[in-house]
Amino acid sequence: MFPSVIDYQPFLSWLKSSDLATWHRGLPEEIEERLDGRRWGDMPGWLQSLEGLPDISTQHYDFSTGVTIGQAADITAEVRDQLQHSLMGLHPWRKGPYQLFGLPIDTEWRSDWKWDRVLPHLQPLNNRLILDVGCGNGYHCWRMLGAGAKRVIGIDPSAKFVFQFNAIKKYAGPELPIDVLPLGIEQMPEKLAAFDTVFSMGILYHRRSPMDHLRELRELLRPGGQLVLETLVIDGPEGQILVPEGRYAKMPNVWFLPSPNTLTSWMRKQGFVNTRVVDISTTSTDEQRSTDWMTYDSLGEFLDPDDMTKTAEGHPAPLRAVVVAEVPF
Repeated sequence: MFPSVIDYQPFLSWLKSSDLATWHRGLPEEIEERLDGRRWGDMPGWLQSLEGLPDISTQHYDFSTGVTIGQAADITAEVRDQLQHSLMGLHPWRKGPYQLFGLPIDTEWRSDWKWDRVLPHLQPLNNRLILDVGCGNGYHCWRMLGAGAKRVIGIDPSAKFVFQFNAIKKYAGPELPIDVLPLGIEQMPEKLAAFDTVFSMGILYHRRSPMDHLRELRELLRPGGQLVLETLVIDGPEGQILVPEGRYAKMPNVWFLPSPNTLTSWMRKQGFVNTRVVDISTTSTDEQRSTDWMTYDSLGEFLDPDDMTKTAEGHPAPLRAVVVAEVPF
C-alpha cells in the first residue's frame, strides 16, 4: 500500500487507459516498493509532516510566473504557524521557491532563474506530454504545467522529494495532471518513445555513463520530440572533458564535465538532431545558497574562499549549459 497521504490512483487510472498503458504493468508494485518505509528511516517524520498540514481551500493559483497558491488573507496566524511547522518537517527544501498562502518557502536554489533561462528556447508546451527526469520536489514540473502542458510526470528516486511535492499538491488540487513518481530513469520502460518533451536538468554529470543516459533520454521521446538538457560543462574545445578524480564542489558523485561542443557531439552520436547550446551561465551564490529552509552548506562553502572562480578542490567553478535537440521523425 502507498502511504495514505499520497494518492497515485488517479494517475494509475489515467495511465492504464492512455497510450502508455504498457507502462502500467508492474508500476504500482514498483512505486510501493520504492516508498516502503523500511527503505527510508526518516519516513515516519515525513508522514507526520504531511498528515499535520492544515486543510485550507483557495481559488488563487499561479504556476506561470512562479508557484503561488493561496493568499495570506486565506489563513489565520495560527494556521500559518501550523503550515510552516509541518513544511519545515520536510527540510531541506532545495528546489523552489514556493509561496503558500503568503508563506514564502525560500529554497536553496532559485530554480525560477533556471526556468527563465530555459523557457524561451522550448517548443511550445501547450498540450504536450512531458517527462522531467530527476525532477527533485517537482518545482519545474509546476512551471511546465503553468506553461500549458497537457500532463507532466516527474521522476526522482528520493522519497523525501515525493513527500515535498505532495505537500504542494495538497493545496494545488489532487485532480491536476501532474505527478512525481519515486523512480529513477533505470525504472522507466525501455524504448517507450512516448513523450513530447523530456527534461534532464542537473543529472548528466551524476551519471557514470553519459552516453547511456543520452540514449535512455532519446528512447523516451517520440519521433520529433524535444530534449531539454541542462548540465555542468567546462570551457574548452571539442574533445575536452573534466573527470574529477575526487570530489567536485564537495560532491562525491560527479563523473564527466564536457566542454559544450563535446556535449553536443555526444548528443549527435546518440541520434539527436538540431542540437544547439542555447544558454551558458555561471552559477552564483545568489542562485544557490543556504536559507532558513535549507540550513546545510551550499555553493558558498563549495568554492575556494580565496578564488570564487574555482571549487574548493581547485576545479573550475560550476558553469551550466542548456542544450536543446530533437529526435528525428
